[in-house]
Amino acid sequence: MEDIVATTVTSLGAIFGLDLGQTNLAIITIGLVCIGLAFHRPNSTTKWLPPIGWVCIGVYFYLGAEHYFEISDPVLIFMSIAALPVCIAYGGWEAILIREKRSVEAVDWLRGAVFWSAMPYLAIQHIPMLNAGIVWFTAWNTSLFLQWTGAGDIQLGQMMVDLGTTSETWTNWNGNRWLMTDTLGEGGFYVPMIHADGTEVNIGFVLGCSALQSMIVFVGAIVAVSGSPWQRRARALMITIPLIHILNVFRNAGIIWLHVEYNASWDFNGMNIFDFGHAYAAKFLSLGAMFLMALVLFDLLPKLHSNVIAVLDPIFRVFGKRLTGD
Repeated sequence: MEDIVATTVTSLGAIFGLDLGQTNLAIITIGLVCIGLAFHRPNSTTKWLPPIGWVCIGVYFYLGAEHYFEISDPVLIFMSIAALPVCIAYGGWEAILIREKRSVEAVDWLRGAVFWSAMPYLAIQHIPMLNAGIVWFTAWNTSLFLQWTGAGDIQLGQMMVDLGTTSETWTNWNGNRWLMTDTLGEGGFYVPMIHADGTEVNIGFVLGCSALQSMIVFVGAIVAVSGSPWQRRARALMITIPLIHILNVFRNAGIIWLHVEYNASWDFNGMNIFDFGHAYAAKFLSLGAMFLMALVLFDLLPKLHSNVIAVLDPIFRVFGKRLTGD
């Protein structure tokens, strides 16, 4: 079945000589500029930008679902596809507020939270030095943890660059180190893990293994809470970011250990231990940990809690009416 959204975006990009990846990057950049200007420079001109911004952001995340289909990650498939109707709904809410000439503090916060979540992540993703540095640091920490605990003498291979059809080592790659000008393969910059004897573990670290997405979501949500003292927000960041990194290292080490110890003997309906651990067990535990951290932050930043409840209120109302039949 043809994907109308992907086909439309591909056709639009072809007009300007862009491939799908480049067009999608342009779309998310436009979307973030729209909501970023509305958050930081609210005036009679920028107030019309958020509806456009929300639709662009929804399209960007929707198109990302293709990658998660390829790696069979049901949680991220659902979240990516659901992002489009949710963002369109928030764009409609913004349009209603504009028409009624009023504002909602929680909606203003949501603009800032999304802007300060997505913009730094995209910057890191498209600056090869930062991207590769974070990938290497995450893999190195995981290797150290495995060796320290005695779970395995797992070491780092050379930093690699996925060019789509082939891969090159970081040192031999001729691309720009400070600005991504090439369209890379799905792996992007990655570090393969190896045993002490040099044999491959068949697991590689990419940017998605760094938990940067989780960190940056909390960063955006905290930074955008303008009604809270900066000291409290700084404290919240110092609690959240190191804790997420530590939990992520533990998660990565656990997945590698399970893969090394049980991959040859474990099978569940054709699913090996790595796929089960990575796509299901680790995701469940990660979402649970994020929920618990959110509860701590709500106690530290009550304004954050009220904003989250306010932006989720329309969704609660819709499901509430469907459940009660009203």
